[in-house]
Amino acid sequence: MGLLRKGIDATTHGLGWLKRAQRVILKPDVNPVRVNLGCGLAVAPGWVNVDGSLNAWVASMPAFAHKFAYRFTGSARYYKRDAYLNLLQSGAWIHHDLKYGIPLRDSSADFVYSSHFLEHLIREDATHLLRESFRVLKPGGTLRVVVPDLAYAVSLYTQGRKDDMLTQYFFVEDDDSYFARHKYMYDFESLAVQLEQIGFKQIQRQSHQAGRTPDLMVLDNRPEDSLYVEAVR
Repeated sequence: MGLLRKGIDATTHGLGWLKRAQRVILKPDVNPVRVNLGCGLAVAPGWVNVDGSLNAWVASMPAFAHKFAYRFTGSARYYKRDAYLNLLQSGAWIHHDLKYGIPLRDSSADFVYSSHFLEHLIREDATHLLRESFRVLKPGGTLRVVVPDLAYAVSLYTQGRKDDMLTQYFFVEDDDSYFARHKYMYDFESLAVQLEQIGFKQIQRQSHQAGRTPDLMVLDNRPEDSLYVEAVR
């Protein structure tokens, strides 16, 4: 399974490079425009889901491809097959490597949401993605970023839970997947500084399933260790 996972990572990474300059024009009947970045399978109906995974690649294919993908993506560890198939039919999907930016036109989104994805990018690429979020949001649009809270991770160390801190937040291991590992960590102050430098206003720390962003009862799903931040373009 480890070799298969590496092969899937390499394939989807290569597809992402080939489509790195794509720009998708959203249908005019989508209103408000809600974009979920690096979503994995944590999706809500009516959202535009942008992800570089095999799941996102096959989501727009016929149903038989969804059933085939279920066997090889590792999703069977977390979802029953029917639940998995329903998730692929939830909203619109765009397969894209977000390291290269967001494949949407300027000022085209009302809400941009990203949960537990930013930490999987090196800091330079993460900053680029935040700038891209500013670009694609309409004036007055809202960005909500959810990441593992560095302050929480450090608190585990002070509680004597050193191994939990290291293996869950700093050196995450998942079938030897490079893409699953954390590349950087954030607390509120460091993330707020980045957002302010990019041009965001009204930068606020939020709580689990609370804020301006819609569908948080579905999207927010890790209350204990998450940092929730919203900002306005």
